Amino acid sequence: MNKVINELVDAVGDILLGKEHQVKLALTCLFAQGHLLIEDLPGMGKTTLAQCLATVLGLDYERVQFTSDLLPADILGVAVFNRNSSEFRFIQGPVFTQVLLADEINRTTPKTQSALLEAMEERQVTVEGETRRLPEPFFVIATQNPLSQAGTYPLPESQLDRFLMRISLGYPSRSAEQQLFKGVDPRKRLKEVQPVIDRHLLAKIQHSVGEVKATDQLLDYLQRMVDFTRHDESFSYGLSPRGAMAWLKAAKAWAFLDGREYLIPEDLQVVMSPVVAHRVRGLHAHSSAGRPENVRSLTDHLLASVDVLPPS
Repeated sequence: MNKVINELVDAVGDILLGKEHQVKLALTCLFAQGHLLIEDLPGMGKTTLAQCLATVLGLDYERVQFTSDLLPADILGVAVFNRNSSEFRFIQGPVFTQVLLADEINRTTPKTQSALLEAMEERQVTVEGETRRLPEPFFVIATQNPLSQAGTYPLPESQLDRFLMRISLGYPSRSAEQQLFKGVDPRKRLKEVQPVIDRHLLAKIQHSVGEVKATDQLLDYLQRMVDFTRHDESFSYGLSPRGAMAWLKAAKAWAFLDGREYLIPEDLQVVMSPVVAHRVRGLHAHSSAGRPENVRSLTDHLLASVDVLPPS
């Protein structure tokens, strides 16, 4: 299995140069059966990452460009009346896929953003009173621009909580950008990418992640960090039980990605910021507001304040 994981990382890394850590986090999110939010400036490779992941995983892929006039029916689908049969026929929206790229999700209204809530949490959608299951697996990769940019609507906490991880790609290194200058446009190279696994092997990997073992001491470390977010004066509010479970599951996926069947403290620490940062808020809401550059100090404070071993 390690060979397959390395092939996945290498295949995506050949397109998204110099971003191995972010690629591993994205795969961790998928292996943990979560959804991924990528926040960054336009042109940083967010869409390229989503397309490449879908291809190497051998999954169906749909992209929706979120705009201010986008409606929930544009995502979920709509029931159309057929005069000949005198019946309504449901036309599926792009959400009925395995990998959905919600591009620039914060450029649409909260009403349309909320159309994804049921899909992301329950893996189903309800239209015209009828519930329809979504394909397996179902993985949402949403991108958003920084809130400082014009025409953006901040995602509400309930929407943010549906994302297992929030990451940022950032600017490429000098060497990676030099390779971009000298090579072929990564978007054109996407046509050359071939699947590395299929959905059946992916399902096996996701099942294996759930079997990664965690000792009582490791779970105690996680519990003490969660409690710290709920009681330390630096936090306006702390991590919910759902957020704590998401943290544990992401750590197990990272351990599996690292070739282990057991957790170590570093697994919790590596995924802490991507999992926790968008779920907590600083004491002064206006200074944190869920923005990565502000909540990072909160997660650093958490990591520095809670020892791996309990106090004697």
